[in-house]
Amino acid sequence: MLQQINFSQILFIDIETVSINPDYESLTDQWKKLWSKKAAHLKSDDQTGPEALYDRAGIYAEFGKVVCISAGYLNGAEFRIKSFYGEDEKILLEEFARMLNRHFSSPDNLLCAHNGKEFDFPFIARRMLINAVDLPVMLQIAGKKPWEIKHLDTMELWKFGDYKNYTSLELLTAVFGIPTPKDDIDGSMVGRIYWNEHDLERIRHYCQKDVLAVAQLLRCYMNQPLIREESVVII
Repeated sequence: MLQQINFSQILFIDIETVSINPDYESLTDQWKKLWSKKAAHLKSDDQTGPEALYDRAGIYAEFGKVVCISAGYLNGAEFRIKSFYGEDEKILLEEFARMLNRHFSSPDNLLCAHNGKEFDFPFIARRMLINAVDLPVMLQIAGKKPWEIKHLDTMELWKFGDYKNYTSLELLTAVFGIPTPKDDIDGSMVGRIYWNEHDLERIRHYCQKDVLAVAQLLRCYMNQPLIREESVVII
């Protein structure tokens, strides 16, 4: 099936998210109560309170927000990567939606991410609804049959029907020998870098690296040569 896919019709994405508030203490009483209810389902022992668990708030669309979306696609000999990032989530979501509607709304286009079906795609869609941004065609999946949804997920493809565990992008790039730049950042650090260091450029660079890694991983699944470093263009 993968051999029948036109790689140039795929848009690869990765997102970085953070909690809407910098810490638990900055929440209003209403939101402290709401987070406490959520945290009660997350804690692994009786000693873990909602304050300690708040560093996980960024992975839930009700308590988190998108700070960067990086998108990559093949254009001729170039693999182009564009990022939408900033302090204003509504603006970056609108810009991303505009790009999808203008350039990736054909029935032949596909959206691809690692763990995208469980995280990236629904998180973006939920935050668009919260920010009153019209959902682009590629994210309008309500009422569609599974085979009508144009979403690829490199983690799901790796499972081959085995739903027992999560396989990270980092592990799979190592398994397939995909070269990735050495980084001093991982996903668990994005919230701190955003709220304490205000370094959106560092977050953007990390996000772009993962977009290329997802594209390279799919190339391996398709038994195609990797994208050459000199072919990658940041736009």
